[in-house]
Amino acid sequence: MKEQVKTKKQHGLVRFARYYKPHRFLFAIDLICAFIISALNLVYPYLTKEIINNYVPNKLLAMLLAAAGFLLGFYAIKAALNFILTYWGHVVGVRIQADMRKELFAHLQKLPFAYFDDNKTGVIMSRMTNDLFQISELAHHGPEDVFLSLLTVIGAFALLATINVYLTLIVFAFIPVIVVYSILMRKRMGRVYKDVRVAQGEVNADIESAISGMRVSRAYNAQSHECHKFDAGNGKFVKCKSKQYRVMGEFHSLMTFFIDFLYFAVLVAGGLFFYYGKINGGEFTAFVLYISTLITPIRTLVNIYDQIQEGATGFKRFCEIMDVAPERESPDAVSPKRLDGEIVFENVTFGYKNDDNAQKVISDFSMHIPAGKTIALVGPSGGGKTTLCHLIPRFYEIDSGRITIDGYDQKDISRYALRRNIGIVQQDVFLFNGTIRENIAYGNFDATDDEIVAAAKSANIHEYITELPDGYDTNVGERGVKLSGGQKQRVSIARAFLKNPPILILDEATSALDNATEMLIQTALNKLSEGRTTLVVAHRLSTVKNADEIIVITSNGVEERGSHDELIARNGIYKELYEYQFKAL
Repeated sequence: MKEQVKTKKQHGLVRFARYYKPHRFLFAIDLICAFIISALNLVYPYLTKEIINNYVPNKLLAMLLAAAGFLLGFYAIKAALNFILTYWGHVVGVRIQADMRKELFAHLQKLPFAYFDDNKTGVIMSRMTNDLFQISELAHHGPEDVFLSLLTVIGAFALLATINVYLTLIVFAFIPVIVVYSILMRKRMGRVYKDVRVAQGEVNADIESAISGMRVSRAYNAQSHECHKFDAGNGKFVKCKSKQYRVMGEFHSLMTFFIDFLYFAVLVAGGLFFYYGKINGGEFTAFVLYISTLITPIRTLVNIYDQIQEGATGFKRFCEIMDVAPERESPDAVSPKRLDGEIVFENVTFGYKNDDNAQKVISDFSMHIPAGKTIALVGPSGGGKTTLCHLIPRFYEIDSGRITIDGYDQKDISRYALRRNIGIVQQDVFLFNGTIRENIAYGNFDATDDEIVAAAKSANIHEYITELPDGYDTNVGERGVKLSGGQKQRVSIARAFLKNPPILILDEATSALDNATEMLIQTALNKLSEGRTTLVVAHRLSTVKNADEIIVITSNGVEERGSHDELIARNGIYKELYEYQFKAL
């Protein structure tokens, strides 16, 4: 894998070029138009020389008018070609941007959960928007402007050489200086542009976090704290951007000097050649005009240099995400249609990779969950109960040991088949910005309206939905902000009803409900649990009294297991927790 990533990095230009392949026809038209425009740009100085040296002195009025007609026609053609270049060229850039965004989004869907633990949402958003926009601009303007500029430079050199090769060589001797200076500045500018991108991503992350947590910050009167935190990130961005502009200022000021020096060189050298009779007046005029034509592509290359740096930095950051290995799948993975739900943990050890202390959350853990049984996981916080729930659908890779489901090693089951057989209702409910119907349908996208309604009834949310003006078509807002905590929880439970999985994970599923609603939902959940393997994580021990087995988990692993009555009789940790809760009540 490392060799593959290294190869991709070594062939960045080839990698970028492949995005043109689906749009090669439009791209070819773009380059052809650029070629014709560059050729037409070289006609004006030539006709000027002929007019001064031939048509005017020899009073060739017809030729003079014909030349004027040609020029007018060329300008009309150039106008049409520039329209094509501007319109279709930008279309190519936008389509490439869309292709890359689609590829990036699809890749993000396959990345391990650990990647999202380590990277902020705002930073990822910045790469999908700002970076890809700069890549789009480069995709359009880069090849077109570079191609047009190089053709113009080469054509100008060839035509200038026909006037006087020595004068041409004198003037062009300064161009390598410009090229060398640009190369020397490239690495420095690339570093600065990357710093700006990182700072901008952090600012976006702060904005995303602040907006998402607006209610919390208002509740705690923390607006000044949020502003201070934002100002720090914003100040860093300003500092990086200022450094970028300083480097840009150095680059552009010297490049402007070099370009102005070309004018100086042609006027001095050309004037001397004209003074000593090496060239005539028309040739001197044409020479000056050709230099003006030559200066234009040089200016274009200078101006596009910033865009190249922006686009190259954006593409590098794009590749950084694309080079992150997706979730691994066994080549011989099986895809059972429906599992029975027997789950076995065999000496499992796991720790989150981003943990600075490198402390294992679960060490040498073993547990057997029979198929069709309801198992409750209880115990103090930090024992790894929620982590165990994340390991069953293989959201994270275990460090050692084995997890089997129905005798299959978990790693030998395709992730799609595994997760298709698991339903999850979590404490932190996430609803997508859309309708209630769409959010329930996440349990089964092929479900009929009747099935969605039946799931909502089972979750005790149907009556509330029907009272809304738009019913099931009511928009829940971003993250379900328009619903209460209990309502969001019941929509999430309705998803699980609709999915009807053989394995059900309830991670504090009733924590956001009031006591009356909790009783109704608990009854529904008990019904849903029948005939399927159910893993319940709960701190409210009153909700797990009827579980087939209760397992007490601490940082040392499984401390106690048994029914509610057995654990109470044992006078151990479970009894202490149970009595403490009811004493607190």
